[in-house]
Amino acid sequence: MGRINVFQPTLGDEEAAAVAAVFAGNWLGYGPRAKAFEAEFAAHLGVAAEHTVLINCATSGLFLAIELLELGAGDEVVLPSPSFVAAGNAVLASGARPVFCDVDPATLNPTADHVAAALTPDTKAVLLLHFGGYPGDVAAIARLCRDRGVTLIEDAACAVASRVDGQACGTFGDLAVWSFDAMKMLVTGDGGMLYVRDRELADKARRHAYYGMVESSGLSKVGSGRTARWWDLEVEHPGRRIIGNDVTGAIGSVQLRRLPGFVERRREIAATYDLLLAGEPALRVPPPLPAGHETCHYFYWVRTDPVTRDRLAADLLDAGVYTTFRYPALHHVPLYGATHQVLPGADQAAEETLLLPLHQGLTDADVRHVADAVCRSVSAERATV
Repeated sequence: MGRINVFQPTLGDEEAAAVAAVFAGNWLGYGPRAKAFEAEFAAHLGVAAEHTVLINCATSGLFLAIELLELGAGDEVVLPSPSFVAAGNAVLASGARPVFCDVDPATLNPTADHVAAALTPDTKAVLLLHFGGYPGDVAAIARLCRDRGVTLIEDAACAVASRVDGQACGTFGDLAVWSFDAMKMLVTGDGGMLYVRDRELADKARRHAYYGMVESSGLSKVGSGRTARWWDLEVEHPGRRIIGNDVTGAIGSVQLRRLPGFVERRREIAATYDLLLAGEPALRVPPPLPAGHETCHYFYWVRTDPVTRDRLAADLLDAGVYTTFRYPALHHVPLYGATHQVLPGADQAAEETLLLPLHQGLTDADVRHVADAVCRSVSAERATV
């Protein structure tokens, strides 16, 4: 048995054939396959295609979301401390100040009360992560933001198929991003999707994602009845090139069709972990979901005391099982200027939590091997106390 990875994509002949078709068409840039994937992903979310933009990665989407809101010095953005570093960077790079809120140490998601406690008159946005695919208190947080006149951005990188009462995570707020990088469930190598609720702002986002040029610029004039001087450009904003392409779009379409099967296999693996680890008193597994909540099972995490957690990670690595913790508390990163904050839930989660392997490529034997190794390590640690 080789090393068991904590994350791993599932790619095969269908994806290879889709890429081959792109090569055969001799157009690799943003084109019909990218547009098709945008529309398919929008249908998956239950929104109109005009509100989704295929981009080169979710990080670019976070930077663009902050840019679209025109945030800067004197503005504050509230986000949970256990977030990916890209979120903190996107806020800080704009000149705005990241303000970190605490989380529930069991779910690693903030409640509406956690967010409310961090709001000030300078708060312009809340940037919410769905930890491990758990939707969290997103509906209540969305209501809070609407009541306070604060924009809600959802970092739905972990929640590609998570829902609350049938509504897709990422569509509760005003803007959202998803990630399709090599460690995600729906994989395109690199890539991401941006959702913007407001249609006018969505159109602006699409222009900003391609150098800030208006849609009528350049080659798009050809075939539109206006071919004279089609090379003339109209640039409204000093944008970057972060738009997606037909290669990632083609892979994404195949992966999206396979996504329900990925989610179901992950659900089976999570249920098996729950069963096999239930008898170990030193471990706490992910809490049950509230009624109406659906998770895509991106992470499976266990919690134990800090000494046991670190020993467990080392023992599992010796047993050929790679584990990790995501996401370290950002309020301890000096760059963000928030090291004075006291966030006990985030600190407790960071000290106690370990992510076990969870991906649709795991066999039943792999899952049993991981669970057995976990129980042996924790039992041995307990025996020495």
